[in-house]
Amino acid sequence: MAEASFRSRSNTFLVELDRDQRVRELDFREFRREAARCAVALRQRGLRPGDRLALLLANGPEWLIAAYTALQLGAVLVPLDARLEPPGQAALLAHSGAQHLVSDGPVWRRLAPLLESPLQAALVVRPLGTLEAPAVDWEEALPAELTPEEANLEPSGTRTRQDLAAIVYSSGTSGRPKGCLLSHENYLSQLEALANAFPLAEDDVYLSILPTNHAIDFMCGFLVPLLCGARVVHLRTLRPEWIVDALKSERVTHLSAVPALLSAIERKLRERLSGLDRVPAAGFRGLRRLNELLTEGRPRPWLSRALLQPIHDSLGGRLRTIFAGGAPVPQETVRYLYGLGIPVAIGYGQTEAGTVITVNRLDPFRAETVGAPLEGVEVKIHEPDLEGRGEVWVRGPNVFQGYLEDPDLSAEVLTPEGWLKTGDLGVFDSTGHLRLVGRAKHMVVTPGGKNVYPEEIEAKLEGVAAEELAALPSHAIWPSAPGEDEGLLFVVRPQSGVDRAALLSELVRRNRRLPAYLRLAGALVRDQAFPRTTSLKLKRHELAAELSDLDRDQLERL
Repeated sequence: MAEASFRSRSNTFLVELDRDQRVRELDFREFRREAARCAVALRQRGLRPGDRLALLLANGPEWLIAAYTALQLGAVLVPLDARLEPPGQAALLAHSGAQHLVSDGPVWRRLAPLLESPLQAALVVRPLGTLEAPAVDWEEALPAELTPEEANLEPSGTRTRQDLAAIVYSSGTSGRPKGCLLSHENYLSQLEALANAFPLAEDDVYLSILPTNHAIDFMCGFLVPLLCGARVVHLRTLRPEWIVDALKSERVTHLSAVPALLSAIERKLRERLSGLDRVPAAGFRGLRRLNELLTEGRPRPWLSRALLQPIHDSLGGRLRTIFAGGAPVPQETVRYLYGLGIPVAIGYGQTEAGTVITVNRLDPFRAETVGAPLEGVEVKIHEPDLEGRGEVWVRGPNVFQGYLEDPDLSAEVLTPEGWLKTGDLGVFDSTGHLRLVGRAKHMVVTPGGKNVYPEEIEAKLEGVAAEELAALPSHAIWPSAPGEDEGLLFVVRPQSGVDRAALLSELVRRNRRLPAYLRLAGALVRDQAFPRTTSLKLKRHELAAELSDLDRDQLERL
């Protein structure tokens, strides 16, 4: 698959951006040559088929070069989060059993003193200061010249689709490490299904802003473009203004985003439109409404660009699809973006399921669901209640082999029949689209026997003037005595400049509209940012722990 791309294509494959500056650019042939140089360096330092190679790198060409080389040499890839704290990185590195490492210089400097088990070799990209064995400068390790045999990078060893390809740790892993064992079959089945569902052309451009160690960007920001011959642009910042600039300067067609980034893009667009005079603003609203009516059944990019050209020009004029997932996606945000002719394909996945379980194909656009199962993937609702809601179970070639050296935990989530118990609760609608309602471990049972999910309440409270919001059970913050009433609380971080009293008044109004069993008992206003993983998922338990020092008198009754 990859060899065909390299032999037949010489177009640009990778671009590295630092804000608005192009740092590096590689075409397909140059990428292959860099991979061949990397292969020589790794082989000279003892990397053999079956060895484990860990990556602790920020998004950029070196990440993809090292990953591609490892897979070509038959090694097992161990992608780790370069933004985790060093003790966490050291613990996961030890747990994975990796003998080799490719790391950024600043990461290596903090990590090296913490390593308990010596590595066989470490290639350090842009090192800080002098390196000591087993570490060596990436540029010094890679040979300047290649022999014809070395330049012809051929796969090493004999592998099957069932062989182990990677050990992937989920974002924010803490406590008991959970290294997901993913096979070549897991990746190849997902690659085929996603490339068929959302094919890329050679002139398409994918903007990589999520960490590549996470499954979605590894698949959509590396493997799919590699297969299709498309371009990947790495951006070294998550600031919305630079993302918008990159969309325009690189004429991006696709990107993946978590909900927090989608909301930031929405705010930037609303700020731009809020500056319009009254008459142009009214005209724009009319064109937006016309676009919504004409694209109700499916996206029509050419039509949306014609009707709303200034908006599309400000985003490069080619943005075709944003893939969104990783956490509940705000419906108001995706409806707003779709109304502007920017389709958001909402998906649902887990590391244990390869990458993607379901995805919305946009025919028609559905903001309230996470789409239908991907081709080749079985999804069922286990033991549904009277409303059809129950735990989502998944089976197919995408489901992982289990957790590294943890058969008990593997047995908890994998049935003998091959079903993966996701821990997520959902329901299928009449069209076969899955709607998620929350995590089983977050569910709260009211005194009246109703099951309540914080994520469901958060979705109903979208649109308040909050930078962040979360619903938490009161007992998660302040442990209650037996027999005490439980209640759900709303934690909110106001947007900059928003009046606190006005925000609380809005919460009261919105809260009264909810069904009685969903109503929140009170609100806690917080100025600090919520704790999140490096992929911006909310850490509910950490948020509750941070709030536990507050006095109950600080609770605003709703």
